[in-house]
Amino acid sequence: FIHKLVLLSVPLSSLLGTFSAVVLDEYAKTEGAWILSLVKREYSVGTVVECAIKCNIETAFTCRSFMYIEKDQECLTIPANGKIESVLRRTSTSLYEKKVYLMECVNGIGMDYRGTKSKTQSGKTCQRWASKQPHKPNMTPSTNPKADLESNFCRNPDGDSQGPWCYTTDPGTRWETCNVQNCSEECMHCSGKNYRGKISTTENGYTCQHWNAQKPHNHGYIPSKYLEENYCRNPDGDPRPWCFTTSPSKRWDFCSIPRCTSEPPRVVEELTCATGDGSAYRGTIGVTASGKACQIWATQMPQQHNRTPDNYPCKGLELNYCRNPDHEKMPWCFTTDPETRWEYCKVPSCGDVPGPDYAAPPPAEEDCYVGNGADYRGMVTETISGKRCQSWSSMIPHSHNKTPQVFPKADLRRNLCRNPDGDRAPWCYTTDPSVRWEICSVDRCPTPPKPTPKPDRHDQPKPEPSQTPSDDNCKVGNGGTYRGPTSMTMLGVTCQRWSAQSPHQHTSFTPESHPDKGMESNNCRNPDNDVNGPWCYTTDRNQKWDYCRIPDCAGLKCGQPVTKPRRCFGRIVGGCVSKPHSWPWQISLRTNTGIHFCGGTLIAPQWVLTAVHCLESSKRPSAYMVVLGTHTDGANEPSKQQRNLEKLILGPGGTDIALLKLESPAIINDYVLPACLPEKDYVVPPGTECYVTGWGETQGTGGEGLLKETGFPVIENKVCNRPAYLNNRVKDHEMCAGNIEGGADSCQGDSGGPLVCHAQNSFVLQGVTSWGLGCANAMKPGVYVRVSKFTDWINSQIKMNSYPSTILP
Repeated sequence: FIHKLVLLSVPLSSLLGTFSAVVLDEYAKTEGAWILSLVKREYSVGTVVECAIKCNIETAFTCRSFMYIEKDQECLTIPANGKIESVLRRTSTSLYEKKVYLMECVNGIGMDYRGTKSKTQSGKTCQRWASKQPHKPNMTPSTNPKADLESNFCRNPDGDSQGPWCYTTDPGTRWETCNVQNCSEECMHCSGKNYRGKISTTENGYTCQHWNAQKPHNHGYIPSKYLEENYCRNPDGDPRPWCFTTSPSKRWDFCSIPRCTSEPPRVVEELTCATGDGSAYRGTIGVTASGKACQIWATQMPQQHNRTPDNYPCKGLELNYCRNPDHEKMPWCFTTDPETRWEYCKVPSCGDVPGPDYAAPPPAEEDCYVGNGADYRGMVTETISGKRCQSWSSMIPHSHNKTPQVFPKADLRRNLCRNPDGDRAPWCYTTDPSVRWEICSVDRCPTPPKPTPKPDRHDQPKPEPSQTPSDDNCKVGNGGTYRGPTSMTMLGVTCQRWSAQSPHQHTSFTPESHPDKGMESNNCRNPDNDVNGPWCYTTDRNQKWDYCRIPDCAGLKCGQPVTKPRRCFGRIVGGCVSKPHSWPWQISLRTNTGIHFCGGTLIAPQWVLTAVHCLESSKRPSAYMVVLGTHTDGANEPSKQQRNLEKLILGPGGTDIALLKLESPAIINDYVLPACLPEKDYVVPPGTECYVTGWGETQGTGGEGLLKETGFPVIENKVCNRPAYLNNRVKDHEMCAGNIEGGADSCQGDSGGPLVCHAQNSFVLQGVTSWGLGCANAMKPGVYVRVSKFTDWINSQIKMNSYPSTILP
């Protein structure tokens, strides 16, 4: 009786939540994904858990995955998954794949193996289990209905002690065992790029730090299905798996993992040209793009290195041929010139595709797209919900066929938002393993107003509607409380009434099901708290629903300039002139005589962040002034604001960061606006595109006297501290950014200025320009003070020094 009372005391909601978690834990979820399968079953269900149950009890076929559309309450169970059929893009669809069918290793003798290996240990292709040619099988789908014999995948239907096997397509060999790795076997192929074991101790005995942890070591690697728990992994092309450690004194260490005795996966070799980053190139070019001879990979003269055939056994490091063993942009080699450690090689691209990214011409200035954005060539690399875009040439985390080779005219460079397939707007695959793709955060270009005929003198012209958002036509956060009158999607389509069932039928979101969500008419609403904001069903029969563009109630916000930046991927040294006032937080730090010598960043109306080394000439505030709101070094624009300094506050512990308090606050307007500060201890993920601006030295390449900009990727400190790069000079409170091949960097006169990165539709100040070895030199990226390490210090100093200013005699 007591036992029953205890059981009944558990809330029903808790039991249902636990049940739902258990059911869905069998599946790997991917948002925005769809598998086109001829064989499928359709159901109308109220929840995703009900759909999972339908898949679990499916009798028409072996259900390996299901797709669920919440806004339609539509459930489709299918026998395929992403390892069998291609995964496509589809709005608002979630793909759930059974994890057991995604595993590529065996437990015991592998009777439960459901992976996709279809070659034997000697490399012979497997015969389909339902086929009778060339061998008449004893094991068939009909005789063994529970053994999953639906294709030609290796299976173990008869409990063979040697593990999974198959009939072969070789008439001379009836059957053969498949070489499937054991799930408990801790070994790696090649450099361990695909290692998925559970070793979590380094070769020196350190325990690994969890990938989703930032203590004791901050890092920029994004946890995923691959970077899970605290297991040793190799995400950056090192010789073998490694991990960050739990010891504060040892940031990271290699793991000791034995090599597998089975054959490594085979590479389809490219002998005359290179696809993507050229990792499969096995040709015989042995000179760099500048004509320098390549050094033999197995030698250590004149360059000492660890890119040896022993460390990288599967990368084709023969003789001195150009290769790409470590995720570089394209094939490269060490050179025989003692003064040039390494260079890229000029390997032809396979097919009619664009050249390498760094050689591409600067894109046109585009802030918006026209039509469906098929011709959009702007620089946005972020989705509508703030996710970073995956590179088009990459297959991680999402494999796809939207590559530069397949769409040579779509300008699929780097991870820029594009529309190669004629979708409704520019989009990209995301770097979030659980979200396959999203529409990008790009505005549609405004339609030019139609000319209004001159009114008759007896007519009173109609007053124009106000273009200023009122309190009832703007949103707070994701717009869950929005009750404004907008009833049109971002693409200009009129919304369907929430109570209507035509042209689109729906039951999930109606005035009856959500009586407190303001759904009485056809106004845009957010009844399901969609992170992307208010939406509606549309009156377009071909587009069931879409998001609405609702302005944010906050008005001018940090990091959101009125004039959108060009976001140029050139360089300050020799580079791109910015659009006037597109970086409105950029200030010019000057002597009291008006001579520019350093940069800085406005972070609050009365506060500027800069570098300590910019203040070496004097520690007196009266020695300096700050100029804001200008585009030219001459600073003669009407938008100019000039402020004297009240206080200099140097960073803690001798670090190269300083706060400047202005004598009076700056006026925030279209020309002067603060940049946003980052979250405490946030580490920018490697590869994130960030931007540096300044009036610094251009080394005679033009554009002097105008604000210039450049964009380049962040480099993880672990990589930046390699001996070939900055050789452990970079500290934890600093960060690296730049192109490894050189050509883009800040320089003298840019010191103290901003390094900003775009996130959640705002520019966030992640770095203060600090130091570097020369300007734009190969393998010597710039070093910046990591602002996220100082957010507590910045906030405390501003709070402590925000008393009313007093003018001393």
